Amino acid sequence: MIVKGNLIDCDKNGTIRIRENTYLIVESGIISKIYSEDEIPNSLKNEKIEDYKNALIIPGLIDMHLHAPQFSFRGLGMDMELLDWLNTYTFPEETKYKNMDYAKKAYPKFVKALTNSFTTRAVIFSTLHKEATVLLMDMLEKTGLKCFVGKVNMDRNSSGELIETTSESIDATREWLNTCKNRYKNTKPIITPRFIPSCSDELMKELGEIRGDTYGLQSHLSENPKEVEWVRDLCPDSDGYLDAYDKRGCLNKSDIGTVMAHCVYSDEKEMELLKKRDVYVAHCPQSNICLSSGIAPIRKFLDRGIKVGLGSDIAAGYSLNILNQAVEAIGLSKLYWRYIDSNSKPLELAEAFAMATRNSGPYFGNIGAFEEGFEADILVIDDEALNDGVDDIRKRFERFLYLSDECSLISKYVAGEKIIIS
Repeated sequence: MIVKGNLIDCDKNGTIRIRENTYLIVESGIISKIYSEDEIPNSLKNEKIEDYKNALIIPGLIDMHLHAPQFSFRGLGMDMELLDWLNTYTFPEETKYKNMDYAKKAYPKFVKALTNSFTTRAVIFSTLHKEATVLLMDMLEKTGLKCFVGKVNMDRNSSGELIETTSESIDATREWLNTCKNRYKNTKPIITPRFIPSCSDELMKELGEIRGDTYGLQSHLSENPKEVEWVRDLCPDSDGYLDAYDKRGCLNKSDIGTVMAHCVYSDEKEMELLKKRDVYVAHCPQSNICLSSGIAPIRKFLDRGIKVGLGSDIAAGYSLNILNQAVEAIGLSKLYWRYIDSNSKPLELAEAFAMATRNSGPYFGNIGAFEEGFEADILVIDDEALNDGVDDIRKRFERFLYLSDECSLISKYVAGEKIIIS
């Protein structure tokens, strides 16, 4: 496959890189060569070329944290804080996925929306229901998107209908993982304790054992002040929220890393442990605004070399568009700098774009940039509605990042395969 157009990505230093009228040569889903107009060999000029002319071409976007079963109630309960919102909206909705007829009606809407979005890769929570989780994974597999999906674990502090015994949770997780073996090409399982308050010490330790060095792990960390205090009460042996995960064996080294969503109230000690355990932070700015959670210290994470990506956190966040999260991240960082810490300079546009692409790409492999050896995740964007005759690609890209909802997605490729959008 040969794709031609205006390429925009971030280099390894996080600087925006623009290459106009450039050719991407893709073989077996991998970018094998990149040529300028003057460099492309004559032998390739007669090959079939997908020439996208004046469109913008960017790497596929990565959503590092979202909840598939919550898609149905986006925009509800935004006047609540986290724990009340979970009890009022989230847990009652997730209970419904015990009924497979309901799951079969609800999940296709989410899958279609994700397929039509700018997202090519995602890290996703399901519910604690094994059968519904497999259904979701089967649906995602057919789209061609590359996703990690987790069967949620919960054995305490939930409603009677959305809770497992410890043994039920462990057995169901093992059965689910066995079902996943050799079943998927694009979709992978990830160990998913909901968060410390909903998982007993015994369950957490067992999940750490199951994880071993084989599976990734996703959960929540330091999102809300009441939640942080609750964890302190539940885990008096631990020196902080992340340390509670660590002492229960959940942060062990694995070929696939750990993703912790939010990290709004991570202090210096917790940041040290995030770095030491090579944890990915999923920054969910829209969610943190909507549930009044706070402002995560993203500049401090970046300065310490902690890996930071972006998450839509559906449905505490209401938009699947990761570029909307990038814009919110820039805005929140300005408020953090202005009102909290004048030494934490605001995020720049390039940094937010890198968080949506290159920074989080390594969780999936060589992803998130247009370079030889990287998988060909490609978005082709029609920004004509914003152009107004502007030829400067940099200016066009900046407007697109802020006004992406006014643009249209022409084509979408994941590992070189064209995704059907509707």
